[in-house]
Amino acid sequence: MAVISKRDASRWSAEDSLAELAQLANTAGAEVVGKLIQRMPVASKTHYLGRGKLAELLPLKDSTGYNVVIFDDELSPLQQRNLEETLRVKVIDRVALILDIFARRARTREGQLQVELAQHQYLFPRLAGQWSHLERLGGGIGTRGPGETQLETDKRLIQRRISRLKAQIEDIRKHRQLYWQQRRKAGIPIIALVGYTNAGKSTLMNALTHAGIFVENKLFSTLDPTTRRLTLPDGKGVLLSDTVGFIRKLPPTIVSAFKATLEELSEASILLHIVDITSHNAAEQCQTVEDILADLELQDKPRITALNKIDLLLGENDESQDWDEDTALGYLSDQFGPAEEDTGLVSATRGWGLRELLGLISHILSQATHGL
Repeated sequence: MAVISKRDASRWSAEDSLAELAQLANTAGAEVVGKLIQRMPVASKTHYLGRGKLAELLPLKDSTGYNVVIFDDELSPLQQRNLEETLRVKVIDRVALILDIFARRARTREGQLQVELAQHQYLFPRLAGQWSHLERLGGGIGTRGPGETQLETDKRLIQRRISRLKAQIEDIRKHRQLYWQQRRKAGIPIIALVGYTNAGKSTLMNALTHAGIFVENKLFSTLDPTTRRLTLPDGKGVLLSDTVGFIRKLPPTIVSAFKATLEELSEASILLHIVDITSHNAAEQCQTVEDILADLELQDKPRITALNKIDLLLGENDESQDWDEDTALGYLSDQFGPAEEDTGLVSATRGWGLRELLGLISHILSQATHGL
C-alpha cells in the first residue's frame, strides 16, 4: 500500500501528516510499502496529483507491489475514478480510511448505526463512478437508459437507508435525552474526557475508574462512549465519560453522524482535555481539539488540561534513575516550571499525578458550581 499527500498549508508539515496517515493505514490492517509527497499549491481537479508525480507513481507498482493507494485528503468522485483508471488499483482517501477504522471499532448498536450513516453519506455522491463502465460501452439503443435507471435506483435505496438510519439514531438520541434529564434531577456532575486520538484517554479512564476499557497503541483504539462513576477527594460523586478521540481533518460526515454522541459533551460540567505531552505535534493536536470543540460550540465550557505520558519524558532525560511519583513530579516541576492553575501533569500508565488531578477537578467543579 502506498500513501500520498500534497503540501499541507496548515501548521502540520506534510511529513507529519503523512506519518499520521501511515498510522491510520496500519490501524486498518494495511502494510505501508511507500510514501509519496507532491508539493503544489493546488491539487489537480481531475487527478489530484500532477502528471509528473503520476508518472513517478505508476512504475512503483512493480517495485513495491502496492495494490491500494491512500490519499491524505478527501478526493472528489472524479479524482478517485480517474486515479483508479490510471493506476489500475484501488484508490481510497483519508475519509474512507477513517470510516473503515470506525466500522471495525464500533461495538454498540448506536456506534454501528452512526458509522453506517457516515459511510452512506460518503458513498452517495460517488455512486455515478460505480456505473461509469456503462458509458464505455458506446452509444446505441439500450445502453444509457439501464445505466441511468440502475443509478437512480441505487440513489433511492441509499437515500431511504440514510433516512432510516437518521430516524433510528434520533430515537436513540431521544432516549439519551430522557437519561440526561434524570441525571440533571439527580444533580450528578459529568466530567467528559476529550483529546486527540491516542493521547491516552482510555488509559486514564481505566486508571481513575477501573473501567476495563480496551487499550491499544493505535489510533481510534476505542470508539464507543463509556461512562463510569467516580468519587472525588472531597467525597463528591461525579460521572466520568469517555468519547471518541478527535483527529485532524476529521471528516464532516463523521462529525455529523456522531453528533448525537458528541452531544454528551454539551451535558458535561467540565471538559478534561488529555494531551500527549511527548508528541512533537502536541501544540497542533491541542489546537485541532480546540477547533472541533469550537465547531460544536463548546469553546466556553470549563476546561482542565491533563498533560499525559510524563513518564516518557523522564526516560528521555535519565533512563538510569528509578523514578517514583513524588520525585518525578518534583523533577518535572523544576524543569518546566509550575503548571497552570487548570493544568495537571499525569502518567495514566503509571498512575502518577492522579490525586492532584482529582483535586484539581474538585476545585474547578466547585468554581463552576458557584459560577465563579
